[in-house]
Amino acid sequence: MTRRLMMGAAVAALSVTVAPAAFADAHGGYTIGVSNTVQGNGWREEMICAMRAQALVEPDVTGLIVAHRNTDSAGQLEDINNLIEAGVDAIVLNPSNPDALNSALEAAMAAGIVVVAVDAGVTAEGAYILSNNQEEYAYLGARWLFEQLGGEGDVVYMRGIAGVSADTDRDNGFRRALAEFPGIEVVHEVFTGWQQDQGKQQMFDFLATGIPFDGVWTSGIDNVIVDAFVESGAPLVPIVGADNAGFVQYLTTVEGLQGAAVTNPGSVGGAGIALAVDILNGEAPDSTTVLVDPVLWENTTDEGRATIMAAQNPNLDPEWPVSVSIPGWTDYTMEQIIACEGPGEG
Repeated sequence: MTRRLMMGAAVAALSVTVAPAAFADAHGGYTIGVSNTVQGNGWREEMICAMRAQALVEPDVTGLIVAHRNTDSAGQLEDINNLIEAGVDAIVLNPSNPDALNSALEAAMAAGIVVVAVDAGVTAEGAYILSNNQEEYAYLGARWLFEQLGGEGDVVYMRGIAGVSADTDRDNGFRRALAEFPGIEVVHEVFTGWQQDQGKQQMFDFLATGIPFDGVWTSGIDNVIVDAFVESGAPLVPIVGADNAGFVQYLTTVEGLQGAAVTNPGSVGGAGIALAVDILNGEAPDSTTVLVDPVLWENTTDEGRATIMAAQNPNLDPEWPVSVSIPGWTDYTMEQIIACEGPGEG
């Protein structure tokens, strides 16, 4: 069992960061590759910064190669193959699709490279998965919303990216809650692409139709949904989002807003780096799947508001989750993740 589980449970597309004269053969250190396909999303940016910060504090990691761009599965296949060619010891990726990357991931593992998928799963046999429990994330928030509506009403369902396993898992959780509340109807379902501007415009567009609804469940695109209500002058309805700093702040500052934030730390990226190092050091967990369970913070009770007040962090980007670390997994400081520097940077 690993020390952490014991504690708690186109080369041009690559940004290369390698500590000078500190490569693995010289000092026994590891070089880790990172692959991510969404830029500009606050959650993904925090994930990348958590990866860099955790790599910085891991004494066995001396190099980081980061492929971080907006692309599709074909582009991610290219990036992973480039990381294999670069000779990394492990690849930590947020997969664009659970199945489409298997050829590259299998080639990596055949070459002795450890593969860890974070946030979403992959089906390549032998790959490790470290993720927030996405089905439970959706279920907790949806159940709270449906209870707030008294078990009856129409809701807007704002999803992530079609085909990504995290969205599929969340859809399973949402529909599990929906089955428990037959009086709830989904009046509008839309994919936001996990993009703030896109989600906000989609809410503007739906508000403009005048179709009545009673609540909104969002897949982590949340503070801008509140902005759409406020800016359009539409009456607020209960809104569920993630623990993004901006939304957490709104839950205590926007008059009349009833809402709940479900924790979904982007710091699983840092935990993925930590898991990769454990595996490289011969300390692999018993299971290839490790889940981080979410909790729900709501602003409709005194206890819930106190929790939300304690969680706020004005130093973070509004789109970053406030849960910037995962106890038992990540070891960096708040200053280090905000600095977003890996080994050899700075």
